[in-house]
Parts: sequence; structure tokens; C-alpha cells
Amino acid sequence: MKNPLHYQLSEYDCGPTAVLDAISYLFEREEIPPEVIRNVMLYCLDCYSVEGVPGKSGTSTAAMMFLCNWLNGFGRTGRLDISGRYLSGQSVYIGQESYINDALKRGGAAVVRLFYDEAHYVVLTGIREDKILMFDPYYRAEPFDQKDIQVLLDQPFRYNRIVPESYFNKETYEIYALGPYDMREAVLLFNCRTMVTPEKSIEYFI
Repeated sequence: MKNPLHYQLSEYDCGPTAVLDAISYLFEREEIPPEVIRNVMLYCLDCYSVEGVPGKSGTSTAAMMFLCNWLNGFGRTGRLDISGRYLSGQSVYIGQESYINDALKRGGAAVVRLFYDEAHYVVLTGIREDKILMFDPYYRAEPFDQKDIQVLLDQPFRYNRIVPESYFNKETYEIYALGPYDMREAVLLFNCRTMVTPEKSIEYFI
């Protein structure tokens, strides 16, 4: 049984929430070991605010890289059929030859760091023509000023935003832009049993 994807509980926990949403999107509830949930929360929220308060600057890129490596290792134990890949810099973009687009077309999910009002993590779950299906863990019911960004609340298991690809590749600090290349990162996650490969799909191979 799949769970609906969920929203962050504070202003700071978009990182672990996006990772757990990606896992929830990929796996049935009964498949997910509690150790995964515990360690996602344990490794994230590692940044201190300027006042020295732990967690009040969210999750670092180093923590995301470590968490991706841990999930890969956990997958190799056979307790959850998960695999991941960490991307940074020039390899993080949306486009025909992008690792992110490839992952989404093969049934994976991508946790990406982009900009909302500040650095923010979301999970990408699919592609529809030139638009990206996204679940943003920051709850919002009202529409954006940008009329081509759609806010939806009727697909709780998959996405709550549909965003044109053109927003992501901007190197500026605008809504849903991936921003400067030296700040970009993404974690690609797959369910190894359901991931589309050339061997599993003649159509994908072509």
C-alpha cells in the first residue's frame, strides 16, 4: 500500500521530508524498514543557524551526499531494493541528456536542491512533455503569480506542482531555479525491482 506524500513540519525540514517522500513514492509502505526513516532524520538537519541553533539552517549538501551513500549501502544488504546516485555541479540540469530526465523516465525519483524563497529541497517524480511533475514539501494551496506553474492537491501520491522545464535551468535565485552550478545537487533514487532498463523495455531501448 502506498502512502500519500507528506509536507514538512517546520520551516527547516524540507531535506529529510523530500527524501522520505521519494522513498514513499518508490516503495509500498510495508516495504520500508523503520531504520531507513530513523537514519534519514538522523543524518539531515545538520546545519546551524547564525545564532548557533542546530537544524535551523536545514540540511547540508554534505549530509545529502552521505545519506545517498548510506541508502546505496543499505540497498546492498537486501533489506530494501533501493539504489541512488548523487549529482552535483554541471551534471544537475533538466534536459534531453540529463541524468535527472533519464531517472524520471525510468520510474525513479530525484531529490533536487533549488530555490523557493531560499535554498529548498523538493522531489521530482515524472515528466509530461516539457513539464516536470514535482512534489514540493512546503505546503501551499494558493496559486503562484507565475501562471504557468500549476498547484494541484488531487495527486497526493505523486505530485502537487507541474512546472515548465524552463524554470529549472536558470542560474539565478528565482522560483524553482537550480541556481548557480557550483551550488547545484541532486539525489537520484530508484526501486531496483521497478526501475525501467533496456533489458526490461524494448521501447526504452529504442
